[in-house]
Formats: sequence, C-alpha cells, structure tokens
Amino acid sequence: MKKLFLFSLLFFCFSIAFTQTGDPSKYAAVINVENLKKHLTIIAGDEFEGRETGTEGQRKAAAYIEEQFKKMGLKSAEALKGYQQYYPLYQDSLVNTDLRVDKTTAVFGKDFISPMNTNETGKFKGKKIIFVGYGIDNEKYSDYTGLDVKGKIVVFFLGEPKNAAGNYIISGTKRSGEWTFPGISKKLAAASAKGATGALVINPNQDVFNQRTVDAGKKTGVYYPRSVEGKMVNYALLSHAFAKNIIGNNFDTILKLTKAAQIIDKQWAMEKKVKASFAFNKYRNTINASNVVGIVEGTDKKDEYVFLTAHYDHLGKRDGKIYYGADDDGSGTCGVIAMAEAFAKAAAEGNRPRRTMVFMTVSGEEKGLWGSEYYSDHPFFPLDKTTVDLNIDMVGRIDTERKTADTMNYVYVIGHDKLSSDLPIINEAANNKFTNLVLDYKFDDPNDQNRIYFRSDHYNFARKGVPILFFYDGMLKADYHKPTDTVDKITWDLYEKRVRMIFYTAWEMANRDAMLKRDTPLNMGTR
Repeated sequence: MKKLFLFSLLFFCFSIAFTQTGDPSKYAAVINVENLKKHLTIIAGDEFEGRETGTEGQRKAAAYIEEQFKKMGLKSAEALKGYQQYYPLYQDSLVNTDLRVDKTTAVFGKDFISPMNTNETGKFKGKKIIFVGYGIDNEKYSDYTGLDVKGKIVVFFLGEPKNAAGNYIISGTKRSGEWTFPGISKKLAAASAKGATGALVINPNQDVFNQRTVDAGKKTGVYYPRSVEGKMVNYALLSHAFAKNIIGNNFDTILKLTKAAQIIDKQWAMEKKVKASFAFNKYRNTINASNVVGIVEGTDKKDEYVFLTAHYDHLGKRDGKIYYGADDDGSGTCGVIAMAEAFAKAAAEGNRPRRTMVFMTVSGEEKGLWGSEYYSDHPFFPLDKTTVDLNIDMVGRIDTERKTADTMNYVYVIGHDKLSSDLPIINEAANNKFTNLVLDYKFDDPNDQNRIYFRSDHYNFARKGVPILFFYDGMLKADYHKPTDTVDKITWDLYEKRVRMIFYTAWEMANRDAMLKRDTPLNMGTR
C-alpha cells in the first residue's frame, strides 16, 4: 500500500513538473517596444532592400531571423537539418519556339506566344485540330462529352461558363473556380488525360500581344512551380486573327459567347484535317527561397504543435526605390521573433510549454503565398497534430478608414468562426484577462469583398483543415504596398499590445489539455 501511495505521489509530481506553465505575464514583458523596434529597424532597413522573394535581400533577412532563433536557444526542426526550409523557384528564358499550321509558319509575338511557366521543352504535332470549347472536363460540365481527341490537337478558350442564374456552373457561385485559377494548368492536364497531343489556346480578352506580353514570353520573372495532378500538354497562345484562320467564320460568334461566359454547345463543334506542329525549347534557372523555422520543444504533448507565422518578404526595389514593408509584414515577423524569445525564456526557466511551439517566418507571400503553400504541401510536422496556426500579417499600424473611438485599441481577427468553435473562446478569454483590445470580426463577413481570409499564409493551413486565427490591422490604404510603409509610421504601444495578446492566446493553446476541436466547416467558397 505504501509502495502504491509512493508511486502515485511520484507520478503526480512528475506530471506537475511537465505541465507547470508559470505566469505568462512575466514572459510577455519580453515583448516590448524596445525589443520590437530593435528588430524591425533592421528587418525594414536599407540593407535588406525590401526583402523580395528570391533576391539577396530576402536571403539576408532569412539569415538575420535564423541568427535570432539561434541566439535564443531555439532548436531547429530535425527534418530540416537546419533552420531554413528551402523551396525551389524557377526563372525561364526562351531558347526558341516554332508554330506551324497547315502551310503557314506563325510569327512569334504577332500570331502566337508560348508562355514559359506552363510549357516544358518539347514538341507536338498532329494531323487533326478539334475545337473543345473551354477545354473543361468536370462532372458538372464537360466540353469533351462525345468527342474523341486522342492523337489530335485541341483548341479551346480560357474561362468557364455560367448558368442562366449568372452563377459559374462548376463553383455554383458568382465567383469563378479552379478552371479559371489556376485554370490553364487544369485544362492542359485534362487535354493530356484525354489523349490530345497538344493545345492551341485563345484568351477571349487578349486579341493581340503587347510588348510587355511578348517580353514575358521570352523571359519569365521568378515563379513558384505549383504541382498539377497529371501530365500537361504543351500549348501556344494565339492572337484572335490567327485563331480565326483556324476556327473559321464562327470565331466571332464564339468569341462573344466566351466573353459573356456562356455555354458553348455542340453546334459550334469543329474538327479539321490540318497538319500542325509546335516546338518549344527553354533554359531554366533554379533559385532557392526559404521559410525560417525555430522550435521550443514541448513536454507531455510535444508531438502536438502550435504554429506562430508571419511572412518576412516584401516587394523589394522598384525603379530604384526600396519598398520597406515595415508594417507589411515586418511587424508580424518581428512579433514572431519577440514571441519566440518570450517562450524560450520561459522554457529556460523551467516553464516549458506542453505542446511544441513552432515559430515560422515564410517568404513568397507577396508573390502568392508560396512559402506557406510549400510548407503545407511538404510539412515536417503532421498537420493533423497541428492544433492551430496563429498568423500575423500587419499589426503595427492603424486602419486609416476606421472612424470609431477605439482606433488606438483594436485588432482585426479573421477566422474566429471557421474550422474550430474553440478559437474565439480561447482568444477572447486571453484578451479579456490580459489586454482588453477590441477584437473586430468584420473581415469574417462572408460578403467581405476584400476576401481577407484567403490573402495571407494562414489560408494554406486552413485549406488542410488546421484551425487558424489571423491578426491584422486593416491598413489597406495609406502606405500599403508603397515605399512609404516605413518604421517611423508604426504605432508602437498598440503594436506591443497586439503581439502580447497573441502571445497570451498561444500560451493557452499550447498548455490546455485538448487540441482545438475541428468542428466547424470552412464553407467560404473558392479562393
């Protein structure tokens, strides 16, 4: 009996040792104006030249963040063998391209261009050309019904059709779906799956190619190679005049239908015995960008994870001017650094979190959420064990359009009513106890035209089912995406208060008994 009692006592003490969390306000004090200003002055300074993804400025910023994580004693993720998760970016240059239809050799830049980021070095040819409307193959709508395209070259328009009610047929809403974005990739993959050898594509809203489009057809900017299900065929994008020579007299009528997003029915079907060939050759340069990651390992729930994220990239230099991105998103980046220091200090004093804290600053957000997309598709911690992502994108200034009395004491919170019913309960409790900010949920309105929920890195966690909260100051106008988004414009006391509130929320989520429930459907339509 005594042995049983002693064992129970030891087990109780052991459990307490692993779940002790201490007073979070002691560690929140690390998050202060002086600390935030120190880091932000460097992150949004001249040396990093606006931190554009794929540039030396972005790499310098990544090295600085990594250095801070190391100084704090944060660990690296074992799977990375370091503090940076690298992902590839491509930049392509055209070597040569050639399009021939019947006996006509098309002129590059006048009759056609060959977009490089969706074409690979290769060639195709065929003896028949067949028109397939929008080139869509979906259970709700297919342009391929009753058509045999095997061994043939397909011709289709960009876009997708609406129904009589004005909703897009596939998405069922007023917003176009994935056949518009990413669109062309899905259509080229569908053509390949149907056995087509290649494609000739028409943009209904681009009758000729301007010089900028032609130049882009010779050399791309840096881009992220998104994965596509299935192999894609190569394609040439045609001018309207050249396309009309192929489709014939019905071209103008069909063009009007596509501009109005109307269904192209089978009365416009066209198949011709015409020899055609396309050749394309490019040179590819691969550039690495990175997400910077540091962790504070948890205790009894160390195999569950709380993510704190922000994007450290911005717009770089344009016409010799640096776009500093102090608020966007230097403020979020330095907030993550400050919270990492607070959790590291707690861990060093024996108040380690129960769950593992993952501090991740990502790049590529300004280009299209590239870094977070790469992580969510290549996670080094299980997403089903990731209890939450708290994402911070612009928390250092005030909304110039906000006319209420709480202008100096608010933060916009996005995602409170999606994915998990635990989110607002925990966040509001932490705020009410420690910071008393006004938590404004206006951007969670399903009718919000800004679509903020889809515009920062938390979305790539949400699309995988991970509960998220996104904290944002609403600075859509004023200096947004301008060289004047500088450190001197930061509202420091409010910035400090917002980051502390996020820290308190993260502290509770890291130390509570249960992971956040996943009990609320996202149900936000298509990005």
